[in-house]
Order: sequence, then C-alpha cells, then structure tokens
Amino acid sequence: MMRILKGSLVYFAIVFGCGFVLGTIRTLWVVPQIGTRSAELLETPIMLVVSIMAARWTVFRLNMPSARSPRLVMGCVALAFLLAAEFGFVSWIRGLSIREYLATGDPVARSVYYVTLGVFAIMPVFVARKTLPVPDHGKIQLT
Repeated sequence: MMRILKGSLVYFAIVFGCGFVLGTIRTLWVVPQIGTRSAELLETPIMLVVSIMAARWTVFRLNMPSARSPRLVMGCVALAFLLAAEFGFVSWIRGLSIREYLATGDPVARSVYYVTLGVFAIMPVFVARKTLPVPDHGKIQLT
C-alpha cells in the first residue's frame, strides 16, 4: 500500500509541476496571443504526453505491480491529490471559491480538461512496465 501511495505522490508531483509551469506560460504569454480557449486546447496534448511519460516512469521506477487494480488506485489517488492542489491553489492565487472556479472558463476547454483528468487517472493502468532483457552469455570456462 505504501508503494501505491508513493507512486501516487510521485505521479501527481510530476504532472502538477509540469502543469504549473505550462499554466504559467499559457497565462502570461499564450493567452494574450491566441485567447483562452485556444491556449488551453493547445496545452492539452502536451499535458497528455506528460501524463503518459510520468505514469510510465513512475510505474517503472517504483516497480509498481503489474496488476490493474493497484495501478488504478495509484491513478485515482494521484487525481485526488491533483484536484485538491488545483482547488487549493486556485482559491489561494485567484481568490475564487471552487464553485466560482467551476462556473468560469470556456465550456469547450473545460470539457476537454475533464476528459484529460479521467485519462490521467487511468493512465497508470495502460502503460507497460518496461522490462530489460537479461543477456545469456553462457558460462565462461577457464582452461
């Protein structure tokens, strides 16, 4: 159970950290150029790739069990951390309640974002645990 919790924290931290950096870039530089909807939709495939890479790295690095249920729990707990951090951060930085935050924003980009959150939660189930082949060099005989 501790490995799953650790995996959740690592997975969350990687994706949240990248999202924080990309969100800052999006807000300060991209939104003024192309608008909120386009900027958020442009960020989505980048964050999907980040989620895939982070899930794969976490599963491999922490040697997560290959069974689906522990990986699904890892993803769902990471999602809970992500939502808690996002809502806490939004209320702190932007001074919005959760209700105000959910009511604002572009409906198209927000819908895509919700789908992306679902993909984030299940991604650890679908990444393959990388296994390295062990070479068979045979026995060396000394004569």
